[in-house]
Amino acid sequence: MCGIVGFTGNAQACPILLDGLSKLEYRGYDSAGIAVRNSDSETEIVKAEGKLRELFEKTNNGIAVKGDCGIGHTRWATHGEPSVTNAHPHYSDDKNVIAVHNGIIENYQELKEKLSKNGYTFRSDTDTEVAVKLIDYYYKKYNLGPVDSIARAMNRIRGSYALAVMFRDYAGEIYATRKDSPMIIGVADGETYLASDVPAILNYTRRVYYIGSREIAKLTKGEVHFYNVDSEEIEKDITEIEWDTESAEKGGFEHFMLKEIYEQPKVIRDTINSAVKDGKIDFGNVGLSDEDMRKLKQIYIVACGSAYHVGMAVQYVIEDFTTIPVRVELASEFRYRKMSLVEDSLVIIISQSGETADSLAALRGAKEKGVKTLGIINVVGSSIAREADGVFYTLAGPEISVATTKAYSTQLIAGYLLAIAFALARGEMESEKAEKLIAEMYTIPEKIEKILEDRERIQWFANKLAGAKDAFFIGRGIDYAIGLEGSLKMKEISYIHSEAYAAGELKHGPISLIEDGILVISIITQPDLYEKTVSNMAEVKSRGAYLMGLTTYGNYNIEDTADFTVYIPQTDPHFAGSLAVIPLQLLGYYASVAKGYDVDKPRNLAKSVTVE
Repeated sequence: MCGIVGFTGNAQACPILLDGLSKLEYRGYDSAGIAVRNSDSETEIVKAEGKLRELFEKTNNGIAVKGDCGIGHTRWATHGEPSVTNAHPHYSDDKNVIAVHNGIIENYQELKEKLSKNGYTFRSDTDTEVAVKLIDYYYKKYNLGPVDSIARAMNRIRGSYALAVMFRDYAGEIYATRKDSPMIIGVADGETYLASDVPAILNYTRRVYYIGSREIAKLTKGEVHFYNVDSEEIEKDITEIEWDTESAEKGGFEHFMLKEIYEQPKVIRDTINSAVKDGKIDFGNVGLSDEDMRKLKQIYIVACGSAYHVGMAVQYVIEDFTTIPVRVELASEFRYRKMSLVEDSLVIIISQSGETADSLAALRGAKEKGVKTLGIINVVGSSIAREADGVFYTLAGPEISVATTKAYSTQLIAGYLLAIAFALARGEMESEKAEKLIAEMYTIPEKIEKILEDRERIQWFANKLAGAKDAFFIGRGIDYAIGLEGSLKMKEISYIHSEAYAAGELKHGPISLIEDGILVISIITQPDLYEKTVSNMAEVKSRGAYLMGLTTYGNYNIEDTADFTVYIPQTDPHFAGSLAVIPLQLLGYYASVAKGYDVDKPRNLAKSVTVE
C-alpha cells in the first residue's frame, strides 16, 4: 500500500521524485504529493487528487518546483477519503516537520486527543497527520534532535509504518523509520535515495541498504547513518540489487501485465536454474537440509491472495509425491488461530513482496512456537526473507502490475521443486523419476510460449464475454486450485463477478445459480478426474450455461460439451497448472482491455498489502 520516495543530493529533486513515484504508482493511485526543500530551508508542497499525472501537471513535469531535497508519496486510502487535503505530505502547524507515511497507526485517535489538548489542530482525516505532529511535539517540548524525537514517537505509535520525515532546521537531510512496512535506501556518488520498492531507484543506483524494523536512518548527500530505537548508531551492510532497469519498464507492451505474462517463460527458466545444478536439485542456498526434510511430520503453507492459490496447487503435488500431510492456510486467519502446531513441522510462507502484513505476522507467530519456517519470496532482503529460517528466492524480477502473473508462476515452480526434494530426501521417490520430472519442468517455458502464440483466439473470446456479469470456474484437484486463480484474475481486473468451485460441490448449492447464458469455465487437465468433470459440465450445460473448456491437446471430445475450447500442451499432470493458468491470465487481461479499464492499476487494490 502507498508508495514513498525521497531524494537528497546535488540535482533537482522534483523530477527524481516524480520519476520514482511513477514506478510506485501500482502501490497507490488515489492521490499523490511532494515536498521539496532548497538549501535555505524554503519548502514547497504540491498535492493532487487522482492519478499521478495530475501531480505532473501541477508541477509542470517537475520543472516548476526547485530544490535538491525532497520526499514524495502516492496514496492508497486507508484513513480518510481520497482528496487533496488527505493526500501526503502532511506537516505540523508551522511546517517544522513534514512527512509521508505508509501503513496504519492503530492508536491514532488516542494520540490525536492528546495532541489536541496540547494545542495542535488537524486539517485531514488521516492517521499520518497524527504521527507528524507527535514527532513535532517531542521535538519542541524536549528540545530533541530529529533522531530522538522520532524515537520517542515510535515508542508511542502502535501499528505499522514507514515514515520519511524532513525537519525545517536540517536542510538537505531526510530521516526515515519503519515498522513492518517496506523501505529501502540507495546511495550513489553524492546522492541518496529512499523508496518503498526497488523499481523507484533502479535508474539511479543498485547499491541499497535495507532499514530494519524500528530502526531510524539519517539521509544526507551520498551518506546514510542508522540508529536503533535507543538512538544508538548501528552499522549496516550494503546490498547490490541485481534487477536491471529494463525489466521494470514496459518494453513496448501496452501494459505491464501483458509484458509480465510474456516474461513467464524466462523467469520460470531462471527459477528452475537457481535450484537445479547438473540435473539435480541443490538447496544449499535455501537453508533446508535433507535431515530437515526427513523429519517432517506436517507442512503448513500460509499465504494471501494468489500466493494462497499457489499453496492450494502445491498441496496436491506434495501429498502426491510424499506421505507428508499438508494444510493450506490464509495468513489473515492463521495468525489469529489458537492452534498448536505439530512438532517437527514446517511453515512455508509464500509472498511476492516479502512484506505482506498478515504473512509476516504468521511467520513470526510460527517462530514463537518453535516451528521451522521457509519463505518463498521474490524480493531479496525483504522482511520475510530476512526473518524466515530459510528462503527460496523466486527470480521473477520486478512485477509492476497489481495483478500477479509471473511471480505466481515462479512460486508454483518453487513448490514443485520443494515437493520433489522432499520426496527424494525421504526415500519416497526414485532418483530416476525425479530426473524425469525435472526434465519435464524444463519444457514448461517452451510450452507456455506455444500457448501465447494462440492468444488471439483468447482475445476474441474475451471480447465476446466482456459484457458478462457473472462467471464460474470449476475443476477438481489441481484444476480447482487453478480455477481459484483464474477467477481472481477475472474479478480483480475486469470487475466481472466470478467464483471458483470444486466441480464436485456444484450439487451442494452453486448449481442453483446457473441460468441461461451464464459463463462457466471448466478446467480439465487431470486425467484421473477428466470424466467426472465432463459430467459436471454436462450438468451446467443442461441448465443453460455457456461453457468454455480448458484442457490438454488430445481431449477433443470435450468439444461435444463446451461451446468454446482452449487447448494447452500435454505435460505431467502435476505441472499442468503452470500451463492452464496462462489462458486464464490472458482471459482476464483481454476482458479488462475490452472494457476499457486500467489493467495495471485496478480500483481499490494495491500491489503489496502491508497493512491489515
